[in-house]
Amino acid sequence: MTTNWRQRKGPIGVLTGAGISTDSGIPDFRGPKGVWTNDPIAELLSTYPNYLADPELRAKSWLSRRDNPAWQAEPNAAHKALAELEHAGRAVRIITQNIDRLHQRGGSSPRKVIEIHGNMFDVVCVECTYHSTMEATLERVANGEPDPPCPVCGGILKAATIMFGQQLDQRTVWQAVQVAENSALFLAIGTSLRVEPAASMCALAVEHGADLVIVNNEETPYDHLATEVIRDPIGEAVPCLVAELLADPPADDAGGSAG
Repeated sequence: MTTNWRQRKGPIGVLTGAGISTDSGIPDFRGPKGVWTNDPIAELLSTYPNYLADPELRAKSWLSRRDNPAWQAEPNAAHKALAELEHAGRAVRIITQNIDRLHQRGGSSPRKVIEIHGNMFDVVCVECTYHSTMEATLERVANGEPDPPCPVCGGILKAATIMFGQQLDQRTVWQAVQVAENSALFLAIGTSLRVEPAASMCALAVEHGADLVIVNNEETPYDHLATEVIRDPIGEAVPCLVAELLADPPADDAGGSAG
């Protein structure tokens, strides 16, 4: 690891959490104005066993999905800066804990973004392979079905997100591990690094020789492993960081493309 990480050659891995989307009007979870800080019951809506067991909780969850600020959110300067890093030719992959798809809308190639916690725009059945859009399912809610069942098997529907107590998709985790293990530089942006296994990608990257740079306004459990910790506002810090990385692009990345 090196203090001159801005000039380091090789692939760049990025792990993003809720903090990167707060400038887009989407509150984080654990911060002073976080969703769970202001409304502890909201955390129950994200807990899988409770969701399966309680039809009233599911009805509240559909209303919460309907009212999610991500529907109106726009990508901010940090999302766009990471996309710029990719389009400038750096080999970059993004592992995101977010379900808002703002990275893709901000210009990052969809195949370069690993949604380790899924996304809020698709709906799946917990019993069969039924798959639909959130918009279509919310239309059923608006038409009088507070907890719409699966039209194929009658099972429980949910957003295509990973809830607390639900197993992650193992292929998605494997993809994230590959990114961490093969990164020369690993950026952790806007994440408390308290949710596993996403947070452990930082340690994995460092174990395989990467420089770890953490951009977050509060301390994280992985700060001690970081080559540098940046506490500046994410909307300002990430564009500056990207500009520094592109100021003198490594020769082996110039003109290349991410894997």
